[in-house]
Amino acid sequence: MKSLILLLFTLFVNVKSQGNTLVLLDNQVIKETHSIFFKSLQDRGYTLSFKIADDSSLVLSKYGEYMYENLIIFAPSVVEFGGNLNVDTITQFIDNGGNVLVAGSEATGDVLRELASEVGFEVDEEGAFVIDHLNYDNSDEGQHTKLVISSENLIDAPVIVGSKGVAPLLYQGTGILADSENPLVLPLLIADSTAYSYLPDQPIKEYPHAIGKDIVLIAGLQARNNARVVFSGSLSFFSDEYFSSNIERALGQLKAPKSGNEEVATAISQWVFKEHGRLQVKSVLHHKAGEKAPPHDYTVMDDVVYQIGIEIYDNGKWKPFAANDVQLEFVRIDPFVRTTLKNSANGVYEAKFKIPDVYGVYQFKVDYDRVGYTRLYSTTQVSVRPLQHTQYERFIDCAYPYYTGAFSMMLGVFVFSIVFLHMKDDDKKSKNE
Repeated sequence: MKSLILLLFTLFVNVKSQGNTLVLLDNQVIKETHSIFFKSLQDRGYTLSFKIADDSSLVLSKYGEYMYENLIIFAPSVVEFGGNLNVDTITQFIDNGGNVLVAGSEATGDVLRELASEVGFEVDEEGAFVIDHLNYDNSDEGQHTKLVISSENLIDAPVIVGSKGVAPLLYQGTGILADSENPLVLPLLIADSTAYSYLPDQPIKEYPHAIGKDIVLIAGLQARNNARVVFSGSLSFFSDEYFSSNIERALGQLKAPKSGNEEVATAISQWVFKEHGRLQVKSVLHHKAGEKAPPHDYTVMDDVVYQIGIEIYDNGKWKPFAANDVQLEFVRIDPFVRTTLKNSANGVYEAKFKIPDVYGVYQFKVDYDRVGYTRLYSTTQVSVRPLQHTQYERFIDCAYPYYTGAFSMMLGVFVFSIVFLHMKDDDKKSKNE
């Protein structure tokens, strides 16, 4: 009975966790100042659970099952998370495939800095802003921390940030350094070359934390398990004020009736919560040319047909994926064959090739890893055997000289034997006479 109750509870948690998102806030005011962003999530079907970041009842999982798919942290100044939540549990949440969206500010506390360092980001010290004395909004007449960022500074990946043709962006917050040696870390938005990250109230006595295009304003991470993390140095980037503000750059002619923050923030949230760029393998089929079913094993030099069906998640549905750079490798230890798959129809990719003249255990391997898309990895193991003795040719054209030599030698021995025996008979007759 207890097992049945536990099973029903687990099923209930799994059903309820589908699309559930935990939102951690510094205070309830942020829920109102960022209402447009939260409403866009709710309109797309997300169930948002708003909590204060230091609430003592915070918990991500129960009975080994996660209650949420996604986590949003809009609490830059939190000193310590409440309940059972801490940096380790959030890191474990990411390791188990959870998605996290974090927005900091110039007041980003140590706990968020530690979380950022766990995923390959380094946040500037507390109180530091990204400053640009050439690319700032006209409403910022003092420290030049309210920046106007061109959409050209977005990463060249429409699946993550949408179109780069949007209006300029408003940004006010701290700077981020991303681990350039980590291929999983993506700089989604960078500063202009004239920007630097420093404390605005202090004269520059030491080298700034970062300067120019080395300053990452919004950074992303797609882990090897396809979990996604986005860290923004600006909480204001997602605010209603910045969504609806007009733009007038102080020292230039750049003007816009409305910023592009809403479009970019929506696109980033769709990516980090896996609405965009999500791939899966629908089917895998391989067989000999002229056949339809996969054989028990292949023979060297067989002609093979390999097919794989790939789908992409788009607007809540799985649809055929179209690309021209999906490759197949036929691998034993190293690839013996590498070929580009042809998109035949309905997301089915096909390759035809001849198995190499080397027997062993092979794999059909498709490893598709592109910026913005979840990693697609598919392997199918097959055996390749040598030719049986009945499958070899009886006579090989290039060996006819050897055949001729062998038969001529046999004929010569035969003739020599007859002559030799005949000569012995003649000697005996002559002696008798």
